[in-house]
Amino acid sequence: MNGPDDRTDGADPVDPFSAVLGQRDAVTQLRAAAMQPVHAYLLVGPPGAGKREAALALAGELLAAGALASGDDVAVARHRRLARSEAHPDLTIVEREGPFITRDQARGVVTQSARSPVEGARRILLLTEFHLVVDAAPVLLKAVEEPPVSTVFLILADEVTPDLVTIASRCVVIRFGALDPAVVAERLVDEGVDAEAAAVAAQSAGGDLRRARILASDPELGRRVELWASVPERLDGTGATVVALAAELLVALDAAFASIDARHRAELAELAERDERYGIRTPLKALEDRQRRERRRFRTGELRFGLAVLARAYRDRLAGQLAGTARTRVSLDVFPALQRAAVSLDRNPNERLLLERLFLCVGPTV
Repeated sequence: MNGPDDRTDGADPVDPFSAVLGQRDAVTQLRAAAMQPVHAYLLVGPPGAGKREAALALAGELLAAGALASGDDVAVARHRRLARSEAHPDLTIVEREGPFITRDQARGVVTQSARSPVEGARRILLLTEFHLVVDAAPVLLKAVEEPPVSTVFLILADEVTPDLVTIASRCVVIRFGALDPAVVAERLVDEGVDAEAAAVAAQSAGGDLRRARILASDPELGRRVELWASVPERLDGTGATVVALAAELLVALDAAFASIDARHRAELAELAERDERYGIRTPLKALEDRQRRERRRFRTGELRFGLAVLARAYRDRLAGQLAGTARTRVSLDVFPALQRAAVSLDRNPNERLLLERLFLCVGPTV
C-alpha cells in the first residue's frame, strides 16, 4: 500500500527523480548511485539546472533504502517526502553564511559528518554552493575522503574551481547542463501556464525551472524587463541619474517579491492542510529556513536577470553600430563591467553601491 506523499515541484511518488527536468544522463547516474552508493558525490552545473532537486531525490532514496528493502511503502513515502521538503532528521543541509564557505563552517561540517544517524543506517550531508569553498577546502578534505560508513556527502557546485579540485577528486562527479528555456516553458505549459507567459518566464529565468514558476505568476515581469532595457538610453553621465536609476531598479526588485511571498504562503497552508489530513506534525523551521534561502537566491537571480537584460540591450546597440544603423556608440568596456558585476553577486554585495558603480562605469551611449 502506498503512503502519503508530497508531489511538490512535479515529483512523482513512483519516480522520485521525475522532478529533475532535462538531465537524462545525470539522472541515469543518480539512479545507479541510489542502488550502490559511495561516500561522496559532487553535482556540478549552472544555477537552476536541477542540482538541488536531484540531490534531495537521491537523499530520499538513500534514506529510504532500508524501508525499500523491507517493502514498507508507507515508510518509503515518508523518507522521500521529508527529504524532498528538507525536513528529514538524517539530512543536514549546509548553506554558506557569508560570501564564502568559511573555515569555521567547514569545521562544523566535519563535526556533523562524525555524528550517528538519528533514525536509520545513513546520514546525508548536503553541502550547497561549494564552488565558494575557497581556503576552507583543506579542512573538509579528510572528512569527505574517509567519512564514517554511515555518512554520505552530496556536494553542489556551479563549477569545479581550483579550490574544489582536490575535493572533486574524492567524489563521483555528476554533471548537469544548462536547461533549455524551451524545455522549461514546455513544463510550465504542462502545469497550466499560458504559452506566451511561459515563454517569457522561462527566458527571463535563464532556464531555471523553480524561478520560472515564480516569474510565470508575476504580472510585473514585463515592466521590469523594460526598465532594465531602458537603462542605456537613460544614462546621461550625471551622478543624479545614476542614483535615481539604481533606486528605481531596487524598488522594482523589492516589488518582485510579491509572487514568491504568495508562493511561500501557499506552501505553508499546504503543509498545514497535509499535516492535519495525515495526523503528522512537520517542523516549520525547516520550511521557513528553506523559504528564507529561496528568497535570497531569488533576489540574486533577479539581479543577475536584470544584468543579462542590460547586456542584451547593449549588444543590440553594438549590433546596430556595426551595421551602421545606430546613432549612438557603445564602448566595449561595458561588457567586462557587466560580467564583473554579475560575478560579484555571489559575494552578497551592497546592491545599491553595485548598481551605482556599474552605471558610472558603463556611462551613457554616445
